[in-house]
Amino acid sequence: MSRMGGPISAAIDKPKETTKTLKRLVSFMSHVKGWLLLALVLSLISSLAQLVGPYLIGLIFDVLDSASTTKLNEVASILIWLIGFYVISVVLQYALSVLMIVIAQKVIVRMRAAVFNKFTTLPISYFDRYQIGDMLSRISYDIDTINTSLSADVIVLFSSFVTVISAFVIMMGISLPLLSVFVVTLPLSIFTTRKLAQLTRPLFRKRSAKLGDMNGYIEETISGLKTIKAYAVEPNFIEGFDAKNQEASMAYYEADYWGSISGPAINFINNISLTLISLVGSLLYLFQIISIGNISSFILYSRRFSAPITEASNMVAELQSTLAAAERVFKVLDETGEIETGYKKLNSNIQGEVVFDHVNFSYVQGQPIIKDVSLHIPAKSMVAIVGPTGGGKTTLVSLLMRFYDPQSGQILIDGQPIQECTRDSVRQAFGMVLQDSWLFEGTIQDNLTYGASHISEARLWEVIEKVSLTHFVKSSKDGLKTMIYDDGSNLSKGQKQLITIARAMLLDRPMVILDEATSNVDTMTEKMIAAALKELTSNKTCFIIAHRLSTIVSSDMIVVVEHGEVVEVGTHQRLMDAQGAYYRLYNAQFNEGIQA
Repeated sequence: MSRMGGPISAAIDKPKETTKTLKRLVSFMSHVKGWLLLALVLSLISSLAQLVGPYLIGLIFDVLDSASTTKLNEVASILIWLIGFYVISVVLQYALSVLMIVIAQKVIVRMRAAVFNKFTTLPISYFDRYQIGDMLSRISYDIDTINTSLSADVIVLFSSFVTVISAFVIMMGISLPLLSVFVVTLPLSIFTTRKLAQLTRPLFRKRSAKLGDMNGYIEETISGLKTIKAYAVEPNFIEGFDAKNQEASMAYYEADYWGSISGPAINFINNISLTLISLVGSLLYLFQIISIGNISSFILYSRRFSAPITEASNMVAELQSTLAAAERVFKVLDETGEIETGYKKLNSNIQGEVVFDHVNFSYVQGQPIIKDVSLHIPAKSMVAIVGPTGGGKTTLVSLLMRFYDPQSGQILIDGQPIQECTRDSVRQAFGMVLQDSWLFEGTIQDNLTYGASHISEARLWEVIEKVSLTHFVKSSKDGLKTMIYDDGSNLSKGQKQLITIARAMLLDRPMVILDEATSNVDTMTEKMIAAALKELTSNKTCFIIAHRLSTIVSSDMIVVVEHGEVVEVGTHQRLMDAQGAYYRLYNAQFNEGIQA
């Protein structure tokens, strides 16, 4: 349903603290903590098995440097142990990779479900503020980014932590003089990594936002492609996309460019460290303070120590992208859902009397849309709400269904203030047909009986006949079981609208809302629908929002809304006799029809 006066703006993410985002990610992994514990154990054993390697290699150098007569046997024995530990490490790493993929999928399924469920609980105002493409980007691209990181980066970081601590302790045991040389360059590595992370974090956040913006533009363009072609304005939209594409591309370039600097920078610092260790180690060996095996082991352990830091710096781009994506996902989850202010259910035996009692409403503070509207609508009546575009017709219906609540005044159904009733109980009192038909992928029968699966086939065919769908259904390949594409592209606009109208009829709710329900059908079909609506809504309160005034001349009550105010109420004949706002609207439309 379109609505008048609502604010529409692009979503701009506010940055959140990295620590807070990481904690939120960890909280999403609480249901797989057993699997995570197993992964950590495998990672620990694998890392320690790898750390045995440098020690054994050092032993080989010491054996070769000694005067032992059994050098080959000793070297062969050490090599067997070396190969064994590396095989154990490789097998554990493979098992760990598979396990992390399983863990990541369990976490992502939960996260994607949480975001989808959150979307279903958000108020209508949220969807007025954000582009559809941006929302799709959060539940697809952003969560996929997190998935990639969880399946690879999380366990790498833990392995890196184990390797760094273990290697440092072992180096301390090998040679304190060499360790003192090594730690000289360590602060420089840490400082460089932190500074580059601070620099790249906002760039990756900007990258995610620009991608969401571009996706929103693409979604809106594709959904309106027929209109764009009809107006022959493709170049304008291509130009607009080029601008969005360029912005996204530049955001990607800036983030990846600065993210790629960290790896070479840390490698350079590590190479300086290796050079100093080799120099000092050579001097110590000349003075017989340290063995050649210990020097080689220390150098290998220093590389083991530095490699995780280098790897982490190379992962800065991925990690920052993951954090930016997680921030966007958590921003959705932190949105305030539709707040339930009602504390009781609307009576189930609804007659359909509706009263608007001095209702005032605005989407934006200080910009009133509905101004002191008071209406009394008898039960079982057909009410048409008409007026110029932007007058507030759809907003009245949105208030009636509690998509929004008025700032002052109240709306009553059968004497019950709907603000005191739960939103679900209010909405379940209405059947609804929107201006834009909504169908899903499934059979014709599935779409007709959506929300009313208990309907008998006899009743189904009765309604199909009432809305003039009999020929269409029977001539379809599989009758009621004929599949409808998810976008309804294998149906005409009129057929889609007829199906949604029939769906509302089958729900058999005490009140019906028709928002431009006949706007997409031809005149003959429109007349048949009007007759069917008259019969099928004879015992219901029916609200019709219509621009084509010829469709509502038989309504029990016509409400004319201009600039958010009810300016006239009456039957068609009474309002025509009054020669007021409705008279002018009707004649203007009639004259346009004559000229056409």
